Amino acid sequence: MSEKEKKLTILQVFGSVVSSFVGVRSNEKRERDFSQGRARDFIIVGVLLTLLFVLVIWGIVQLVMSLAGDM
Repeated sequence: MSEKEKKLTILQVFGSVVSSFVGVRSNEKRERDFSQGRARDFIIVGVLLTLLFVLVIWGIVQLVMSLAGDM
């Protein structure tokens, strides 16, 4: 397979999405993502990580609120 025909692994997609959440991206990886990645994969992983982030924040808030109520 040539470099253009390779597809990204799910771990590479995950890493790219996480680094884009943080805002740290190298130009080399951005070019790799656009040439080898599929938009569908990035969208699915992005939506799932966003939902996970929201649920974690919600859980932390619920925990803090329950602990504050016990004081």
